[in-house]
Amino acid sequence: MAIRILSIDGGGIRGILPGQILVSLEHKLKVKSGNPDARIGDYFDLVAGTSTGAIMGAAYICPDKKGKPRYSAQEAVDFYLGEGERVFGSGSWPFLDKLKLVREEKYCSKELENVLKRFFGKTKLSDLLKPSCFVSYDIKKREQIIFRQHRAIVKNEDFLVRDLLRGSSAVPTYFEPARIFSLPPSNNKYILVDGGMVASDPALCAYSEAIKFSGVSGIKDMVIVSLGTGRQLSGYKYKEVKDWGIFNWARPAIDIAVNGSAQMVHYYIKQISSTIEDSKYYRIQPKLYTADSAMDNATPENLRKLKKAGEKNAEHFDKELEEIASLLVNSEGNHRYQ
Repeated sequence: MAIRILSIDGGGIRGILPGQILVSLEHKLKVKSGNPDARIGDYFDLVAGTSTGAIMGAAYICPDKKGKPRYSAQEAVDFYLGEGERVFGSGSWPFLDKLKLVREEKYCSKELENVLKRFFGKTKLSDLLKPSCFVSYDIKKREQIIFRQHRAIVKNEDFLVRDLLRGSSAVPTYFEPARIFSLPPSNNKYILVDGGMVASDPALCAYSEAIKFSGVSGIKDMVIVSLGTGRQLSGYKYKEVKDWGIFNWARPAIDIAVNGSAQMVHYYIKQISSTIEDSKYYRIQPKLYTADSAMDNATPENLRKLKKAGEKNAEHFDKELEEIASLLVNSEGNHRYQ
């Protein structure tokens, strides 16, 4: 009886790519289970996400009034297609003088906050239907913060989902840090930036958390489905970068840190999974095709390209998705947090 883990990387508007892949997976789950109302959240026991991955992950396990998953995989993608331009359309860098460019974030945080409020309302971390690992980073405490639904229940350390997601997606230079507060009776305050600064791929966080559950002694007791958000790595030449200063290094440094982190996590999980035969670790890194790799390009044209790229990736990984769907339907997790 394996614990079934869904892990989704950070990547801004590129969350559309894993979102479309999960639309295909959800359709297969409906067919294989014979349940036309099947949702992604029904078939995973632990959901992990960083930044945009945390937003999507929370959507899949957000409850409706009947205690069932509120959003389908398609509705989660529609959230990005419908709201992406609003969130990433408030920037004005091309019109700012250089001094203001250095001193301010690219986008107004209020638009992101308003969108999260509309989508998640007053839902609390403890209300989520499944255990979670949503990653952020506290810049005052200088430590990673992992928001766990199961801990919120056991330890009574609760937060509004919309607040913790705002923290997990506060990408430096794009959005200002998020100052969030826990719900009573606890009295915690965090000053957060994007979780991608420490774990763009949260699969290793999910693995570390999963072994704390009953009946789980290692990766042999896990099914891990880890989804990337597409990447297009550009190399840098020595002559190009040797005289760069702080301003020129700002964006490339973030890009290297975020992508390098994800590469290392995949390496570690792959090494761990190689210690057993027939491991159930699936890492799907979609291709961008003609879509822009920028995490904030939410123009109508690029949204269409991302959607199309997601659909093409779902077709490309159809065999893997079939295998994953069969595994999920034919295994049932019943694990308790210890």
